[in-house]
Amino acid sequence: MTYVWLIVSTMLLVAAVLTTVRVLRGPTTLDRLVALDTVIALCMCGLAAWAAFSRDSTVVPAIVALSLVSFVGSIAIARFRVRDDET
Repeated sequence: MTYVWLIVSTMLLVAAVLTTVRVLRGPTTLDRLVALDTVIALCMCGLAAWAAFSRDSTVVPAIVALSLVSFVGSIAIARFRVRDDET
């Protein structure tokens, strides 16, 4: 199980670094928004992998809260972005 945890954490770390590059270099605001949502999803996957590895379910409410905050933030930014495009 330790090897699986190392492989999963390494893959998530590489994905997070590549996505952070997209956040920094994204040409538009929407590109940065999608990349930031991806970083948050990777954090949730990392927490879920840790919960599976450690067999500790106390991080599940944190995963749910993080997903709700991410969803509301994405909707709010997309709504304001559409409003800016109309004017």
